[in-house]
Amino acid sequence: MKLGLLREHDFRQLFVADTISQLGSQVSILALPLVAVLALRADAFEVGLLTACESAAFLLVGLPAGAWVDRMRRRNVLITGDLGRAVVLGSVPVAWWLGLLTLPQLYAVALVNGVLTVFFDVAYQSFLPHLVGRAHLVEGNAKLEAVRGVNQIAGPTVAGLVIQWLTAPVAVTVDAVSFAGSALFVGLIRKREPRPARGPDAHLGREIAEGLRFVLGNRLLRAIAMCTGSFNFFSTITWSMVVVLLARDLRLSAGTIGVFFSFGAVGGLVGALTATRIATRIGQGPAIWLPVAVGGLFGLLVPTAQRGWLLLPAACGMLMSGFGAVVYNVTQVSFRQGLTPERLLGRMNATMRFLVWGTMPIGGLVGGALGSYLGVRPALWVAAIGGMLTFLPVFGSPLRTMRELPAGRAAGAGRPDGEEPAPATADAGGAP
Repeated sequence: MKLGLLREHDFRQLFVADTISQLGSQVSILALPLVAVLALRADAFEVGLLTACESAAFLLVGLPAGAWVDRMRRRNVLITGDLGRAVVLGSVPVAWWLGLLTLPQLYAVALVNGVLTVFFDVAYQSFLPHLVGRAHLVEGNAKLEAVRGVNQIAGPTVAGLVIQWLTAPVAVTVDAVSFAGSALFVGLIRKREPRPARGPDAHLGREIAEGLRFVLGNRLLRAIAMCTGSFNFFSTITWSMVVVLLARDLRLSAGTIGVFFSFGAVGGLVGALTATRIATRIGQGPAIWLPVAVGGLFGLLVPTAQRGWLLLPAACGMLMSGFGAVVYNVTQVSFRQGLTPERLLGRMNATMRFLVWGTMPIGGLVGGALGSYLGVRPALWVAAIGGMLTFLPVFGSPLRTMRELPAGRAAGAGRPDGEEPAPATADAGGAP
């Protein structure tokens, strides 16, 4: 990976902060459901409910978070979000040591952690254009996805070993410490944003509505929201039930489960390193829908997981799904950031997160219900078949053949009333 933006002091601090935080988060991603399954003997529905709590915040505060973030300096929001998550996650090992840890506390930790993550993620995606400039968004997003991919490769394996050595509740401490370290490096960023201007007639409801109109009034953003929302819905069913399948039904060790999830991360890293090249070769529009379609086909291998060598095909399904998801994310997130005017970035990101992450708590509940009534493996088959179809909204839009995606006012970014612009001409120019 070429240095590029890593030569810039401020981007480097954000990069290091993200590296530390992502590595710690890999522990909690695996540790929290294993705390529920192994330490607190949770059943399939209770694990699904825990998964729902982790993402319910995007439904509860997703829309107002964007309007609030647009009123604040985003660097301050990042630091507050990191420190808050360090405290919340730190309560899990403390309660475990005191013999007081319960499922309701895990649900509360997941929910509060989710609320802080909403604000952090909205501010994070809105801060990047200010930090690197819009001309470098694809490079910036690709580098951040690459470090995410590296952490997701090493992270699950490290997490599994740490959980085996320390027990799952104590291992959550690693994530709490990582968030504190992330806050330290974000604090070293020198570039300061001006305080956002606020008109005398500013009104939270009107600001939220403006963000909704901007996203829903643009045909391309609507297609992306539908694709990502349905993908997240079925992925959440898969995530909540595959942990139960591996840990409870197949009785695999935490270390083996960690290695299994690392396969998906290998695909994600390859996707991050090749996303720019893929978009250049096939065009930005096809680089949005094609990876999701291909990844969905390989997702059919995940429900076939068994002990022994038969675990390998399912792991390869995770690898290809991870590859497709990251290529899709790098391309569509960079497009959204370049399309949106500065004053609407927070609300655009929050609206998209509300629409696309709001399906995740529903997916967690549906996954838990399917796992309880049909069985864990049938629930995974439902998710895999549904995941094959998630590319259809973007395939049915002008994105299907666009080699270069519109940006800024060319795509209606300057239209706060949300009026849909005239569709750009397909294949309207060379590769980006």
